[in-house]
Amino acid sequence: TLRDLLVYGLVFMVPIAPFAIFGVVFNASMGMVPLTYVIGFVAMIFTALSYREMSRAFPISGSVYAYAGRGLHPAAGFLAGWAILLDYLLVPTLLYVTGAAALGSVLPAVPQAVWVMLFVVINTVVNLRGIETTARTNKIFLVGELLVLALFVVLAVVAISRGVNGASWSFTPFFNPEVFQPSLIFAALSVAVLSFLGFDAISTMAEETRGGARVVGRATVIALGMVAALFIVQTYLAALLLPGQTEFAGETATNEAFYTVADLVGGAWFKVVVAIAVALGSAIANALVAQAATSRLLFSMARDRQLPRFLAHVHPARRVPERAVVLVSVVSLVLGLFFVGQIGLLSSLVNFGALFSFLLLHVSVAAWYLIRQRQRTFGLHLIVPLLGFVIIGYVLVNADANAKVGGLVWLAVGVVVLVVLRMTGRTTELKVS
Repeated sequence: TLRDLLVYGLVFMVPIAPFAIFGVVFNASMGMVPLTYVIGFVAMIFTALSYREMSRAFPISGSVYAYAGRGLHPAAGFLAGWAILLDYLLVPTLLYVTGAAALGSVLPAVPQAVWVMLFVVINTVVNLRGIETTARTNKIFLVGELLVLALFVVLAVVAISRGVNGASWSFTPFFNPEVFQPSLIFAALSVAVLSFLGFDAISTMAEETRGGARVVGRATVIALGMVAALFIVQTYLAALLLPGQTEFAGETATNEAFYTVADLVGGAWFKVVVAIAVALGSAIANALVAQAATSRLLFSMARDRQLPRFLAHVHPARRVPERAVVLVSVVSLVLGLFFVGQIGLLSSLVNFGALFSFLLLHVSVAAWYLIRQRQRTFGLHLIVPLLGFVIIGYVLVNADANAKVGGLVWLAVGVVVLVVLRMTGRTTELKVS
């Protein structure tokens, strides 16, 4: 239903996502974190609108892979699917590692690898039980995250009003003329955009939605708007509690930044609550829907014979692509154990695939509606995707160098796979409907 899709999208994006990367974005933007998220919302809303338009044209599973393949060209669809597969495959791993690190700060005696294994097992069991079980679990975790966020907002407002740590109400976190530079904000945005990734995953549920394509499109735009408001409010309050500060030193930026703010507003007990919320919100709730979305992308590509056919199998009773679910869990477990403690390296790779696929999505909108359908809806099908393309392209240009190198290597491998498919006579042609 629409409500289930909104919950799914919100859980995927994680209402408290800025908690985990607050310090990194704070340093990159020199304290202007809420401004970064405002610009991030503007950047993503154009992409959300493009998703909405393509989901209406093609109400099928597969997300940007299906849209670029049918709206632009099968080869473009394969590359879009291959690119976002980098994001989808690494996101569960990143979430498991993040959750393990958070719980490691509370229970250091337990090896982080143990937490990774536990998280993978729990999520795999839930996803194999079917989309209804996943939806119910999503709602439980969403309520928990929103309660923690609401508590933080109340405590932060009280702390700012009392002048804790010298805090006072101002608009400096939105604009600090002493340090503001456009390139600075877009460099920060290349990290902050990680928090928004997930709204696109709503489209992977197109074949399991009541109400059709219009419900998917509405859910995509509404979920993005809701989570953006939450991101802006929480980072604004957190930044106000750090007056005059433009960076965190050393490892504090990646491991302790927001927990320091939580300690300021609520004391040691609230710092522990926030750490546990980040762990469960990331490694259980977010990773649960990430695994579901990734498995459906693999299923869709396998159904179109772009990946091994055995991944296209669906359980007859639970209607779950169980083989794809198991494959994602195995990959996440292996990578999670390998990358334990390397959150920075994983984060640098995750964004590239999604952003590159978004570029192809915007081109697909214009190609399908203006060229193939010969419509003259230039505002929605030319201006909107053009603005989205320019903004996403600029974010990619300002992304971390390791992310660009790793992403281009992944795309090069995808091109080789595509050539092999063609040379062996396996078609990449997709049915239009």
